[in-house]
Amino acid sequence: MAGKTVCVTGASGFIASWLVKLLLERGYTVRGTVRNPEKSKHLLQLPGASDNLKLVAANLLEQGGFDEAVQGCDGVFHTASPYFTKNVTDPQAQLIDPAVKGTLNVLASCARAQTKKVVLTSSVAAVAFTPKRTAGSFVDESWWTDVDYCEENKLWYNISKTLAEKAAWDFAKENGLNMATINPAMVIGPVLQDSKNTSSEIIVDILNGTMKTFPNVSIGWVGVKDVAMAHILVFESAHATGRHICSERVLHYADLIAILSKLYPTYPICAKDADETIARVPIFTLSNQKLKELGINFQPIEDVFQEAVTSFKECGWLA
Repeated sequence: MAGKTVCVTGASGFIASWLVKLLLERGYTVRGTVRNPEKSKHLLQLPGASDNLKLVAANLLEQGGFDEAVQGCDGVFHTASPYFTKNVTDPQAQLIDPAVKGTLNVLASCARAQTKKVVLTSSVAAVAFTPKRTAGSFVDESWWTDVDYCEENKLWYNISKTLAEKAAWDFAKENGLNMATINPAMVIGPVLQDSKNTSSEIIVDILNGTMKTFPNVSIGWVGVKDVAMAHILVFESAHATGRHICSERVLHYADLIAILSKLYPTYPICAKDADETIARVPIFTLSNQKLKELGINFQPIEDVFQEAVTSFKECGWLA
């Protein structure tokens, strides 16, 4: 793929930083869009960045704001979308508008530039959150999150990703865009950026004893390097279309605590069930067959946690 030019939106993010790193390693020329180039200096230190990476300021909510960045690109990876679950006071402005309008702005730029292929970073948040999911459910790419269910449970991020992906598929169909999506579970692993992301905060809070109780939920987990590589393999495969769930394993929070306690017995892990009188939410299965068929050999989540914690120590987030 040496000589091919691609654009990565939200290039300074957790997943996107790894995507940029792996693209550069494979010989791509990369244009990365960022909100604030000053907070993106870690990208300029990546091997190959001096010759093959250009950072461009872009605003998700500005119509036409991505026209210059995607012009002449062989492919576009749209990763930019806000991800946080705490302190959501205005879901529409904080999460939904940037996700939906931002995605449509990027896709409109791709349509004008006649981009050959777009890979959209969606989420399992757009797949698996529905009351029809029960114990032992096998969740594949045909599933969609139920927006009404998420509104009842104030799962605003899930709503943002679901509405954004549905809007993207409608736009791609109407405009003849060749698009595929990656739908990762909770992504964890070593960080390249210098700030904590949501999943990193969870692990740090468990290990340092800040988390006193854990929620009664089961969620999928996957390593960030596998997620980044999934984007690339889907882009490079002419036959890779549609949605692609990216998950190594589903864990109940109790299982997550047990794994971390075994790996790190000296840390002051103290999180307990938030309500021990309520039966634990059952485990379900997330299909990852489509990505396995493309060549992803998922790194065991225990190994991913260990790489992540080593990275967190280097960042000074853990002793």
